[in-house]
Amino acid sequence: MTQLLTRPAAQSAAPETSNRPHRVVIVGGGFGGLYAAQSFGRATHVEVTLIDRRNFHLFQPLLYQVATGGLSPGDIASPLRGVLNRQKNTQVLLGDVVDIDPEQQQVVLKRGKGVPYDSLIIATGGAHHYFGNDHWEKFAPSIKTLEDALEVRRRIFLAFEAAEKETDPVKRQAMMTFLVVGGGPTGVELAGALADLAYSTLKSDFRTIDTHETKIILVEGMDRLLPPFPEDLSANAADSLQKLGVEVRTQTMVTAIEDDRVRLRSGDEESELLTKTVLWAAGVKASGMGKIVADRTGATCDRAGRVMVAPDLSLPDHPNIFIIGDLAHYAHQDNKPLPGVAPVAMQQGKYVAKLIQHRLKGEPIPPFRYRDSGSLAVIGRNAAVVNLNWIKFTGFPAWVIWLFVHVFYLIEFDNKLIVMTQWMWGYFTRNQGSRLITGRDADKVEEVYSGHRRHS
Repeated sequence: MTQLLTRPAAQSAAPETSNRPHRVVIVGGGFGGLYAAQSFGRATHVEVTLIDRRNFHLFQPLLYQVATGGLSPGDIASPLRGVLNRQKNTQVLLGDVVDIDPEQQQVVLKRGKGVPYDSLIIATGGAHHYFGNDHWEKFAPSIKTLEDALEVRRRIFLAFEAAEKETDPVKRQAMMTFLVVGGGPTGVELAGALADLAYSTLKSDFRTIDTHETKIILVEGMDRLLPPFPEDLSANAADSLQKLGVEVRTQTMVTAIEDDRVRLRSGDEESELLTKTVLWAAGVKASGMGKIVADRTGATCDRAGRVMVAPDLSLPDHPNIFIIGDLAHYAHQDNKPLPGVAPVAMQQGKYVAKLIQHRLKGEPIPPFRYRDSGSLAVIGRNAAVVNLNWIKFTGFPAWVIWLFVHVFYLIEFDNKLIVMTQWMWGYFTRNQGSRLITGRDADKVEEVYSGHRRHS
């Protein structure tokens, strides 16, 4: 018998009567999906299947450190099977979900295999948004996946290698000019890491170029950096970046990106910047799963592709399908969508797991409510901004808080230990040991930066 969770009068459900375990399928092994799966660890009469196209969980907040050579990919990635191997009620499948069938209650994998569910949790996250200019992606990669971070790392270090061999001062300066688009936490952290890299780590590595001549420009379309933060912390972040050597341009929009230049507009003024390296950290859109969910269930999506959900994170007409994380548009708190940050996904994953278990017992629980513990962003060495809502920190104390928070939320203990050790070593030596150029074009600097870029 198919088990369907219902929620008459808010969200109550009759207790399970079947002897078959309740099947929970989770699509996506990011923060939301993994925290949901872990929350079922001690659940009885529940079978969990976690499906992801990657076999690892990625700690995305530290991707920029992989991109700038501070950490290795394995430092911030944890194999899903290893994380969940003690949960005997949980199976991990490597696969790409391409469709869902609400009538038959199954998800469809790329090769046509169906995986049945009684409750479905979709947590496929999002991607960077190019605002209708997807062709910019080949010139301005984002940092959303491990592959993205490795490509960005490749481009950053190829730029310095090409500049070392370039004799034309104009071309050399273009190679040593880096444009970061987007003044949110990712853009701020990336720009600060680039400054530390260019002005400290690499200062003695080259013989022809002086890395202090590197230009790092951060552009933001709004009137200040870190728009979700209080204004004084935004101002502090801008000031800290400028002290590091980053040029901050607010109220500036990108209008065109080409192979070796970018066009910018600030008010009525337009300008052109010669640069070989543009890094995108502006805007987020939902994954393509949002459209599939809307087509199959009649759910509504917002302009960013996020699925509108009920107060309990389920779909209005499908109470056993839940959308969490960056894919969910949850506007039942303060009349505005929740931010696309890791704590939201974590809390939503835990909530849905708790909700399902309580429904199976016929016990209602209140609607989801996000508990905002604050926000934080690192700018550079000894510089960060932290807003805990009841108190704010800047400078070294904020930097220490940022370090410990990120280490705390890493999934595996060995990752915590490795990252802490790497950071301590880097702090005292100013050395970043993962400055590797990888990829098929790694040995073709002239083709990549002196002529037209090749794209894999």
